Amino acid sequence: MKFSELWLREWVNPAIDSDALANQITMAGLEVDGVEPVAGSFNGVVVGEVVECAQHPNADKLRVTKVNVGGERLLDIVCGAPNCRQGLKVAVATIGAILPGDFKIKAAKLRGEPSEGMLCSFSELGISDDHSGIIELPADAPLGTDIREYLKLDDNTIEISVTPNRADCLGIIG
Repeated sequence: MKFSELWLREWVNPAIDSDALANQITMAGLEVDGVEPVAGSFNGVVVGEVVECAQHPNADKLRVTKVNVGGERLLDIVCGAPNCRQGLKVAVATIGAILPGDFKIKAAKLRGEPSEGMLCSFSELGISDDHSGIIELPADAPLGTDIREYLKLDDNTIEISVTPNRADCLGIIG
């Protein structure tokens, strides 16, 4: 069974780190199989809104966008995701952001068009294997908010094996 460490800490919040918490769970009679972060290690990714989205003049599968991240000006970003469209709230890796795998975002030209960041999918942030398109956020997502904070990604998943004698642990209520 897997559950969120943040969820567990809503009910009991001892002043100990994740490893010590896993040890406490084990000492309570449950087998902790692992503690894994919910997302990969990254920074510099914020909530943005696609203000303009047009076909790239030199590529069939790319789009040229203008993205508002709550700053003084709009960012020009080239995107290849099929679900990119005007008005969409997205996760934006700005220049200087570091994504999982030590991939650093820098200004570049893609097929002759400037790109000042990247619109991210779940797989590019190490959240899941879904790379079918960019992350679509709710319309009320506040611009410029750190995506780790907005999606509560500073969390761990704790996986336990429930032994046959602890059937009371097969559900939240017990």
